[in-house]
Amino acid sequence: MFSFKRHRMLSLAIGGLLAAGIFLGGCGNKSAQVQQQATQVKAMYAIQQNTPLSSDYAGQIKGLQEVKVLPRVSGTIMEKYVEGGQFVREGQPLYKIDSRKYESAVLTAQANLAQSEATLNNAIIDLQRDESLLASAAIAEQTVTTQRAQVRQYQALVDANAALLKKAQEDLDDTVVYSPMDGRVDVNDVSVGTYANAGQTVLMTVGSVDPVYVQFSISETEYLKFLHLHELNSGSADNAIVTITLSDGREYPLSGKLVQADRALSEGTGTLAVKALFPNPRGILLPGMFARVKLSGETVPNAILVPQRAIQQVLDAAFVIVVGEDGKSKVAPVTLGEKVGSYYIITKGVSAGDNVVVEGLTKLQAGMDLSVTEVTGDQMGFTFSNETEKATMGSADTNSATSSSLGGTAK
Repeated sequence: MFSFKRHRMLSLAIGGLLAAGIFLGGCGNKSAQVQQQATQVKAMYAIQQNTPLSSDYAGQIKGLQEVKVLPRVSGTIMEKYVEGGQFVREGQPLYKIDSRKYESAVLTAQANLAQSEATLNNAIIDLQRDESLLASAAIAEQTVTTQRAQVRQYQALVDANAALLKKAQEDLDDTVVYSPMDGRVDVNDVSVGTYANAGQTVLMTVGSVDPVYVQFSISETEYLKFLHLHELNSGSADNAIVTITLSDGREYPLSGKLVQADRALSEGTGTLAVKALFPNPRGILLPGMFARVKLSGETVPNAILVPQRAIQQVLDAAFVIVVGEDGKSKVAPVTLGEKVGSYYIITKGVSAGDNVVVEGLTKLQAGMDLSVTEVTGDQMGFTFSNETEKATMGSADTNSATSSSLGGTAK
């Protein structure tokens, strides 16, 4: 019932515009009609061309890997080998922790091991002698059995002391802290003289710089559309082209590829987090930077394009004013497709040969005589750049839809 009423209201609205034109054309005396001046307008022919579709999103740069460097042993920081913000390689020394007590622990473990090894050797010699005596029935078998158990006990003690020495040596080695990966360290590092607790004190953070992720979010509707176009669920998005524009307005010269999508939509925003991987050989992209992500790949063949500025809307109905063969204005209801920059793809209502009014729409009605100045998309400032779109939005007619940007030349 609601849909029927709404459709009727839309029909009445458009019909009112048409009727207004007829009324104005039919009222007044003939002399007034003769004196009526033709309305000055600018018009351009609807464009027909293969049109790539793209979507823009707000994104943020994130490191591929980020590791917090923690000490494995406790002690006072004696030396620092790198400075905050410096690039480091995997295995490069970062810090030196006071090693004196760990050196002492190694010496103690070595001494204990040597002592237990000597005791074991003596026990083995005694066992060999007892076994010889047993062969000649000079001692009881129980004596040999006891000695064998003694050898096993001393062997276990040697193994334990060897393990303690290994642990002491590892602790001593860990007094030098090494970088776990290639990357750049942050500036929030620990100073010399600080006491570091094993496994607790964050000495510094190392983050990878090449490549990096750009993370952005897409809506549920966009996800379903993208799923159909690029098979995101199978991890194959080879047809998608991902580019980014940095905060200074410059486009990053290298393109990326989609590599990850979250397992579920965010409950708070209803959006899906997506990551694209970008090469970063010069280290231009830093984690935390913001970027405008452009995702493209699908092309609509032979699309009919009309400037967004030319489109007028009443409720949910859209229409344009075209220049009729008799030079009069004519209302043409249209069905809108995807918005591409300054243009809309028109799926119904306009053909490539139609001459569409793009300027002078403020007081224009159906059936009015027109004085037409032919223009092109370039002359009107329509380009493919979204940044240009923002600069030209303010010059649109007040009754037209908000402009975006796409270049094109009238036919």
